[in-house]
Amino acid sequence: MEPTRYAIIGAGLAGLTSAYEIRKTDPGAVIHVFEAEDRIGGKLFTVPFDSGPTDMGAEAYLALRSDATDFFTELGLADDLVSPSGLRSLVYSDGELRGLPAGGVMGIPASSDPVAHVVSAETAARIDAEATDSPSIDWEVGGDVSVGKLVTERYGAEVTDRIVSALLGGVYSCAAEDLGVRATIPQLAEALDELAEAGEKVTLSAAVRICEARRTPRDPGATPTPVFATFRHGYAQVYETLAEKSGADIHLDAFVSSVTRDLRGFHLKGPGVSTDAPYDRLIVATPAPTTAPLLREVAPAASAALKSVQLASSAVVGMRFDSDEGLPENSGVLVAIDEPGVQAKAFTFSSRKWPHIGARGGALVRASFGRFGDDALVRAEEDLLVDAALDDLQTITGFDGRAAGLSEIYVQRWFGGLPRYDETHLATVATVRAAVAEVPGLEVTGAWAGGVGVPAVIDDARAAVARVIQVG
Repeated sequence: MEPTRYAIIGAGLAGLTSAYEIRKTDPGAVIHVFEAEDRIGGKLFTVPFDSGPTDMGAEAYLALRSDATDFFTELGLADDLVSPSGLRSLVYSDGELRGLPAGGVMGIPASSDPVAHVVSAETAARIDAEATDSPSIDWEVGGDVSVGKLVTERYGAEVTDRIVSALLGGVYSCAAEDLGVRATIPQLAEALDELAEAGEKVTLSAAVRICEARRTPRDPGATPTPVFATFRHGYAQVYETLAEKSGADIHLDAFVSSVTRDLRGFHLKGPGVSTDAPYDRLIVATPAPTTAPLLREVAPAASAALKSVQLASSAVVGMRFDSDEGLPENSGVLVAIDEPGVQAKAFTFSSRKWPHIGARGGALVRASFGRFGDDALVRAEEDLLVDAALDDLQTITGFDGRAAGLSEIYVQRWFGGLPRYDETHLATVATVRAAVAEVPGLEVTGAWAGGVGVPAVIDDARAAVARVIQVG
């Protein structure tokens, strides 16, 4: 019996996870991975700074997702997982550094208590009166609305701009107005569903309280589980291990321009695609705007639906300083979206946040720029980006990076790095999945399909493989 031939388009986390899962499930499979760029890893990218490997894409994952940790353990990487220092994050708002509000749901509070130090007294009073003074939210069960629109209508723009957009921007490179509640904060949407289905008054504060009540209380005597984790030598450990253990033939600089299907299987064409033999199974693990034209011939309805998915661009400026004197003893700073005169959206004090990086000496800081619809600075010259990072860092923290000795710089631009999870996104994904399901042997996966976080991407890729292997 001839081995099953698999083609995977895209060698990012989704594509490499798919290859690994196929090899695990079908050891005799022929697996070819086609990557248009000259490296593997996609939006995971570990750069060899002189001081040690440094991630210039995703820098951590949600360790509360035990399925992801189990997966990394399966890969043999458990001993390389490291936890953050536990130092608190800050938010820069109204020209001051303030503690990042705790509790609530993605910065959305149930009362004014957690956010009173960030918003005005008027906004605080509005939050506390929301349940009694505002009418019931006209909430459609199973539907979705803009996070920014909902929060602003119920609590006011200060909560949206100073807290919620700052937090969501770090995950999605989008303002709260550009993101859907169900698409990005599903537990909050489910709480709103519950209130509406019970015939109760639907308020934002009540929904947040439901979410807070459902959190598993921590045993007072137990050691707190770190929220995040990363890898001692960067995410390269993950994507290189996946590539090795998959045993796949990985073709770099291989741009697949078209996919067709006949009775023999799937046919791939394009520069650098050297095989003419058909494939029995195909997994497309590329961003939505890339996936859309690839599906034009084999799944036209899916291709058409995917054209609506838009992307946000961002840039990361990695800076290593000889001295850390004067750098705040915090893990980082988020910048309120309404803060004038500051171009960065966030700073990560990596050498404060991660003890293994701090042990290298000096200071390592990552500056982040760019939100959906505003990529002018992302496209700016490298010198301008670095100057903006240094200027904003000094404005916000007082730390003079130039005086501290700037010894290493790396600028990474992520054009179209993240899909916009707006209020229509989940419906779009459902349409695409339904259309793809009509084509035996075809699957799609990626950050646009199952979520932007590392655990979500892994989970979606594994599910895609499980479905495609079932095709007989």
